[in-house]
Amino acid sequence: MSSPPGRTRRADARRSRALILDAAIPLLNARPEASVDAIATAAGVTRQTVYAHFPSRQQLLAAVLDRLTEEALGEMDAADLDTGPAADALLRLIDAGARTAGRYPALMQKLSALPVPPGEDQARHTAVADRLKRVIERGLRTGEFDDRLPVDWLVAATITLGHAASEERTAGRLSAAEADEALRVSLLRLLGAK
Repeated sequence: MSSPPGRTRRADARRSRALILDAAIPLLNARPEASVDAIATAAGVTRQTVYAHFPSRQQLLAAVLDRLTEEALGEMDAADLDTGPAADALLRLIDAGARTAGRYPALMQKLSALPVPPGEDQARHTAVADRLKRVIERGLRTGEFDDRLPVDWLVAATITLGHAASEERTAGRLSAAEADEALRVSLLRLLGAK
């Protein structure tokens, strides 16, 4: 018995979309200004297929950012955030996110320069913020972190410090190692890690 035509078309569409994103990420990392034609060729689809899924380059780049966010979240979840001291778990979480960004430096620089509607940016940060909050709350419960600042403030400040480290690295004011170390030290001081 064969699948209904609608289900087959949806499966084909999902496959095409995945092929496009799988091709776009390494290509845009190597050549951030790569054309839609180049992405279509790398994906083995037509330009029209790319535009059928992503009517504008902006929408394609937003989907790429969503895919990279999913990848970072997967790495964060694999970092075993519920074991060991909370400070160690927090640093594992930060390192997991940095690993994903580190695999795509040119692409991340390109994506960070794009205007992003606040709602989209908030949605991407929510999943990361939830993981940060879980670790920070654990550190507060166990007394590893100073409890004088509100949890939501600590989460927001952690995200902001992460962006600042990335911006300093991208601008060339700090090396990757210096930015990572500055972020780690700043976070531990912010949290009053004991």
